[in-house]
Amino acid sequence: MPVPETIAQPRSGVETDTGPGRPQTVTEVLRPHAEHAFADELAALAAADDRPRPARWRLSPWAVATYLLGGTLPDGTVITPKYVGPRRIVEVAVTTLATDRALLLLGVPGTAKTWVSEHLAAAVSGDSTLLVQGTAGTPEEAIRYGWDYARLLAHGPSRDALVPSPVMRAMAQGMTARVEELTRIPADVQDTLITILSEKTLPLPELGQEVQAVPGFNLIATANDRDRGVNELSSALRRRFNTVVLPLPATPEAEVDIVSRRVEQLGRSLALPPVPAGVDEIRRVVTVFRELRDGVTTDGRTRVKSPSGTLSTAEAISVVTGGLALAAHFGDGVLRPADIAAGILGAVVRDPAADRVVWQEYLETVVRERDGWKDFYRACREVSG
Repeated sequence: MPVPETIAQPRSGVETDTGPGRPQTVTEVLRPHAEHAFADELAALAAADDRPRPARWRLSPWAVATYLLGGTLPDGTVITPKYVGPRRIVEVAVTTLATDRALLLLGVPGTAKTWVSEHLAAAVSGDSTLLVQGTAGTPEEAIRYGWDYARLLAHGPSRDALVPSPVMRAMAQGMTARVEELTRIPADVQDTLITILSEKTLPLPELGQEVQAVPGFNLIATANDRDRGVNELSSALRRRFNTVVLPLPATPEAEVDIVSRRVEQLGRSLALPPVPAGVDEIRRVVTVFRELRDGVTTDGRTRVKSPSGTLSTAEAISVVTGGLALAAHFGDGVLRPADIAAGILGAVVRDPAADRVVWQEYLETVVRERDGWKDFYRACREVSG
């Protein structure tokens, strides 16, 4: 299915406004959707994929898993990993989407739930944009449907006056819908999904009609562990999902690999220095985050206090990307301790009172005594005041 037109698509020849009646051609966007950014890989997989595909899937389950985990095709095409983690997690997630169960990706903030959700939808349906962003103010219409009130007032209730939600469009077209941060949505709005997921139908009582899902429809939702108690899922809704927990990276090496890959992708779009020049600092950021997160140093000899934040892999990516930007614009292009110190401070000290004590204690008892970390210690002391 063609991707809906937006103001700027990640391809050449798209027109946007530059003044009264004067369009301008745009050749790229800041953050293309997954199906555009990795279009060549998806096309190569589709060409090489001779395995059975579920109805309306662009790729077979095997090819979808290969797209996420990476690999080399028979023709030599290299598929880059989109997710670095246990293979079985991805296989279970993909298999779930091939059944009539919806998929719930659960984990602490920063474990790539949204990233995995987007790439799954891109590989399965070729369109990751059928998205409902969950917030405390998400209305029922965002999941079911709304109305074009001008038409409604002029002609009364009709299908022409109805504004379909992303979920409704996915049902009618046999595609994958996404609901981000499901547990942030009010409980009564969450439960509008029950009939959709159990009966695969969406009643339209104003019209005396319904929309029935066609083969290929499914839904991916994300939620994080820190939201338990905000708007917990009802037992009836949770039963409609198969839950897959995305863990934090198991080893420092795996986390360094994830951060390096993602920062390199972001850096290319932002014209930042190459990642290899800063791999030592990436390893340092990951070490600090893991030690504070786990409450113990990597050698297991020293217990440390943990701050209130999650210190996730996603936050490490942000710290390194910000550091690379500092190095590019105000340094010599090489990532150094002074470039990452402020970012680490901002990530660790969320509670100005309690977290600052934790950070100062970590600096003095761990960082100060560590060989090869003197420059980092001085940089952190400088930004910490």
